[in-house]
Amino acid sequence: MIYRRINRITGFLLFLIATTVYTLTVEETVSLWDCGEFIAAAYKLQVPHPPGAPFFLLLGRMFSFLAGDNTERVAFWINMISVISSGATIMFLYWTTTLLGMKILKVSEADMKREHIIGLVGSGTVSALAYTFSDSFWFSATEAEVYGLSSFFTAFVFWAILKWEHIHASAAHRWLILIAYMMGLSIGVHLLNLVTIPALALIYYFNRYQTSRTGIIITLLVSMMMIGVIMVGIIPGLPSLAGAFEIFFVNSLGLPFGTGFIMFGILILGSLIYGLYYSVKNKKALLNTALLALTFILIGYSSYALVLIRSNFDLPIDENNPETIISFVSYLKREQYGSRPLLYGPNFTADLVDQKQGKPVYEKGEHQYIVTNYKLENVYDPEQSTLFPRLYSKQDNHPALYRQWMGLKPHESPDFGDNLSFFFRYQLGHMYLRYFMWNFAGRESDIQHAGWLAPWESKKDLPESMADNKARNNFFMLPLILGLIGLFYQFKKDLKGFSVVGLLFILTGIGLVVYLNSPPVEPRERDYIYVGSYYVFAIWIGFGVMAVAQGFARILQHKAKAGFAATLICLSVPLIMGIQGWDDHDRSGRYFALDMARNYLASCAPNAILFTGGDNDTFPLWYLQEVEGFRTDVRVIVLSYANTDWYIEQMKRSAYDSEPLPLSLTKENYKQGGPNDYLPYIERPGIQGAISLKQYMKLIRDDSPALQMPNAGFRYNIVPSDQFYLDVETTTPNESNNQASTSSNNFSSIPETLREIIPSQLQHLYTDRMHIRLKGKELVKNDLMLLDLILTNKWQRPIYFNPNSLQGTNLDLSAHVVQEGMTFRLLPVENPDPSDVLVNSETMYNNLMQKFSFRQLDNPDIYYSTEDHMNRGVAVYRQWFNELIDTLIREGKEEKAKAALHKYMDNLLAQKNTLDFSTVQVVKFLFQLNEQAEAIALSQKLHYNSTQLLDYYLSNAKPSDTLEINRNLFVLHTLAEILKSYQAELAQAVSKDLYHYYQAFENSL
Repeated sequence: MIYRRINRITGFLLFLIATTVYTLTVEETVSLWDCGEFIAAAYKLQVPHPPGAPFFLLLGRMFSFLAGDNTERVAFWINMISVISSGATIMFLYWTTTLLGMKILKVSEADMKREHIIGLVGSGTVSALAYTFSDSFWFSATEAEVYGLSSFFTAFVFWAILKWEHIHASAAHRWLILIAYMMGLSIGVHLLNLVTIPALALIYYFNRYQTSRTGIIITLLVSMMMIGVIMVGIIPGLPSLAGAFEIFFVNSLGLPFGTGFIMFGILILGSLIYGLYYSVKNKKALLNTALLALTFILIGYSSYALVLIRSNFDLPIDENNPETIISFVSYLKREQYGSRPLLYGPNFTADLVDQKQGKPVYEKGEHQYIVTNYKLENVYDPEQSTLFPRLYSKQDNHPALYRQWMGLKPHESPDFGDNLSFFFRYQLGHMYLRYFMWNFAGRESDIQHAGWLAPWESKKDLPESMADNKARNNFFMLPLILGLIGLFYQFKKDLKGFSVVGLLFILTGIGLVVYLNSPPVEPRERDYIYVGSYYVFAIWIGFGVMAVAQGFARILQHKAKAGFAATLICLSVPLIMGIQGWDDHDRSGRYFALDMARNYLASCAPNAILFTGGDNDTFPLWYLQEVEGFRTDVRVIVLSYANTDWYIEQMKRSAYDSEPLPLSLTKENYKQGGPNDYLPYIERPGIQGAISLKQYMKLIRDDSPALQMPNAGFRYNIVPSDQFYLDVETTTPNESNNQASTSSNNFSSIPETLREIIPSQLQHLYTDRMHIRLKGKELVKNDLMLLDLILTNKWQRPIYFNPNSLQGTNLDLSAHVVQEGMTFRLLPVENPDPSDVLVNSETMYNNLMQKFSFRQLDNPDIYYSTEDHMNRGVAVYRQWFNELIDTLIREGKEEKAKAALHKYMDNLLAQKNTLDFSTVQVVKFLFQLNEQAEAIALSQKLHYNSTQLLDYYLSNAKPSDTLEINRNLFVLHTLAEILKSYQAELAQAVSKDLYHYYQAFENSL
């Protein structure tokens, strides 16, 4: 049939168009966030963060072969998984729209007329292209993340159930089994695909039964039960049962490890085989189809065997170490991330009244599984709990942000109304509808928390940094209007189809909002979570073309011409979206994440230990080491992961060219739930001043009662002083220096091995006794691990910190660290003014000027997203140059200072409208180095930028803008202070504006 041929060809052409667009705009190497971890894990089939994505990793490994021997192309080819799967998503979206469109037109393939073909192809094309250029989907299509592949599975199963409707009954069950298999595979990527089950169930019900209200309700209830069976009964449920079998067979029956797991597998396999045999013998078609579907779900889900198998190889990336069925269940349940209350729970102000002993935690012993601990269950005051808890988180600054959003006074507790209001204002409004409008109306900018853009909003009164922001995209609400027209058109023409599409839209949008229960702040925008609902809305955009064609038909009196005209006119919608979005979705030519990682590692001396803080300063480093093999002698330690026993245990193993960490603590000392998870500072009588770190760690190793403090049936260790001292020792006996003293300025007293590592200009600050203070009133496990490392390392291996880890530890090391590039090295020196950073200017100059890469940062045409934290990374580079230049000037090395300053200005000031508080110091340097004209010009630019932004926030500020307001006030304050010494008149003008804005924002900050 001609329609079938045209429909197929058009679908494939749209696949090629979308794939070409994404290939042209894909990141050529590693990106920030989880991409570095996924690429590194895929390349060597390792174990990423829970719950993992094993099927994605298997595909990634296959795609990595396309790079050949060129490891630098591995990242590109794994990124191409998202490119190709996203292109395929567009293809299936087109076919889905045309299948649903046939229902609206009430026409079959056999009855197709010319106007039907034009209408269906036109609506499907506009729908597919609109989604191709939608903001959130385009973003995920160009990086090595799971969301592009997850979208493909969602698109495929929804198309497949629609295709099933048109298949002869004798073969229809095969499609249901195919859908089940694809859902099983999708579990190994992301769970979003499961949300489609209720919509699929409705389609099945409408096609197999007489429609009734009761039947619809029953269908929806059964479908929700199916989601529960898969999410609870299959994904963690089957491994949990296998774990129970394993413990029974090993602990109770005394059989070898693995026996219970094998017996459980035999039982499940035998049950399925018998069930299938029974269904065939007794001609139970529905039972047979259901059992086959379950079987194929399990076959798809079996990709998770990769996690268990590979974890047993003790890989460098082996998060949570899920090498037994017991730890595997914890991995699947994402237990390390905790849980969020959904229907009932405590408010953030609720008091903790009790802690109960929960389920036992098993570990593999010598001959059986042993209980190492019990999970704690917190019990909160029921009077301070509520239905539908949305204001629940006690973490970090969350309580303050809750109060800010809801206008709650200090010590005021929220009620049910406040929770409901937060849901509508923040979770639904700010964290979903704002994203929805980004995709179909327009976007203000890529500054985090930026709003959506109305068509009448011009750039006239905007600050330049917002007006010229490449992510400021105005779609003039055309996609939104066309989609709303299509929504009402389907509602009018095909109520059953509308109920299916509408249900899918609600479940992938509002349903996820309810389920995720977002906290009041996220490290980045989370719009990519809701792409399923944007996918559905794109279908309605296609139906909007049909509605427009119907309107034109009344005027033109020719349905084919009307369809053709409507298609041409409506194609302007995705065209506008593509034109507006290209510059801020084009990642080609970007090397920021790769170069940042290389610069971090290049900052370290050979055989170093480098502490990092989080995703963006860790995962790209993993990529470089695991894939490109760069600086594998450096042991990268994620400070936050060091709060877990499995991670500390891994650090005691070799990794490539890095030897194990010389830790003295045993696994018993750092076991999860043990006495060293949390160590509060509690004064003990007779203890004054600093205590010996060496003696304290011995007490920890010996589990001494002297440190123990019982609490409600549990016990934990304490810190009896807020300060430790450590006598500096080296590994060579005749160089040991154990004399107790506060400091020494005698160069001859420095052991020879330490002379080699302490910069000559800082050797006068050498101390043979280091003092390490607590920042607050407690230590946690990673602090204890760090203290143990400092004590036992004895300066054999260089220890470095990046800024996040240095700030993230509860130990104040500022007096004993020296900056050498992008990292701070721990050295036995005593900084007389810890607020002023010590800099090894010679090493740092060599690193920044010779070793470091700043590719394309001098190219103003390359897009560096604020949302993606790249501009913040550029600001970090600027800060490092600031420290170096300031030190060089103070050391009288003006020629080097000028060289560093000009490299800074040539490479790091090219990006338009990215001047920030780190740039203010450049003004001082320019004045100090007698470059008056440039100093004044930069001062005026900074002054202008900040006043523009602050004027804008005076009338447009949201609670989430507080940080940006404070940053710009700080810019004006610092600029005024600098100018007082060089340009009094300009300083007075800046000070006047500063006072004005302080007064204006006084009540809101």
